[in-house]
Amino acid sequence: MSKLQLIAVSVFGTEAITARELKKLGYFEQKVEDGKVTFTGDKLAICRTNIWLRTASRVQLKIGDFKAYTFDELFEQTKALPWDEIIPVNAEFPVVGYSINSKLFSVSDCQAIVKKAIVEKLKQKYKCEWFEESGPRYKIEVAILKDTVTLSIDTSGAGLHKRGYRKLVGGAPIKETLASAMLLISHWNKDRVLLDPMCGSGTIPVEAAMIAKNIAPGLGREFESEKWDFIPQDLWDEARDEAYDAIIEDIDLRIHGSDIDEEAISLARYHAKKAGVEDAIHLQRMPVSDISSRYKYGVIMCNPPYGERLGEMDYVKGLYKEMGKVFRKFDTWSYYVISSDLEFEKHFGKKADKKRKLYNGSLLCNFYQYFGPPPPKNTNMLIT
Repeated sequence: MSKLQLIAVSVFGTEAITARELKKLGYFEQKVEDGKVTFTGDKLAICRTNIWLRTASRVQLKIGDFKAYTFDELFEQTKALPWDEIIPVNAEFPVVGYSINSKLFSVSDCQAIVKKAIVEKLKQKYKCEWFEESGPRYKIEVAILKDTVTLSIDTSGAGLHKRGYRKLVGGAPIKETLASAMLLISHWNKDRVLLDPMCGSGTIPVEAAMIAKNIAPGLGREFESEKWDFIPQDLWDEARDEAYDAIIEDIDLRIHGSDIDEEAISLARYHAKKAGVEDAIHLQRMPVSDISSRYKYGVIMCNPPYGERLGEMDYVKGLYKEMGKVFRKFDTWSYYVISSDLEFEKHFGKKADKKRKLYNGSLLCNFYQYFGPPPPKNTNMLIT
């Protein structure tokens, strides 16, 4: 299996960003679909993509896909796949899954049949009747969509949003993968000022600093497939060495985060230090009404409260109105706001130049994008 089919699972609305990340890593043979990007790679690709992908939620090893309308078809076609080339005799191999718009709609029955088929395949190789499942974990997913069955093994373990730096969590956090997607969608780059005036526990500023310094998001964590015999340890070492060598140390960044909550700022400082970017971010306690900057052509990006809880909407409407007044003082800046409130533009006082549907967890949101004028070339973007 020198050539592997891999799946980068993405949040709906960020698939094109994940595809762009994969191309940057050198994986051009790909197919973009709702919620995932399927691509071709080798064993080293499993290591690299787990370590490098900022917007994917996990990387799966695709074992096969086929049409199945009966349980017999599901069993026989599952059994025919090369499970014995990957799963060792002592492996733990739980089966999870889902079924959408398919004749095989009972997920629990499909999981049981897939498990039985894999066991029968492994019996043929290992010549035993019982598997203790006491070794490394190979979590198998059976995904059935419109009668097409896709079988894969999760290589990541914990979701890729778990970078390893966010040990403490404040209220209403945004996932690291979504924060990175927002930054990569926006017009921000390392040469422009970035300000998050409601930074909470610091996810947007920290992810921005990691992007600017080219720090691979998975460098500070482990992955399920590191325990597999299927992937030699020297490939993980090679991928990590590449990532460490790619870090940009000597760089002047202007990334700012502020929040009205002192405890949130303390959390943000802790997370910035854990991520190794505390020197790249300026954090301070400050209400939205007081934000200012001596720079031009910067970017404001934030994840304000949405007013989802009972009794919060009046406060949120007032906050959005205040944001509109304050942000418009930054007349050369661009600003980006994510919110589930369909009337955000009304409260903010300005229609967005562009909107993009994104999911914050299970909550459907709009990413409101307001574009300022492009910065002139060869300028330090200071106000003169």
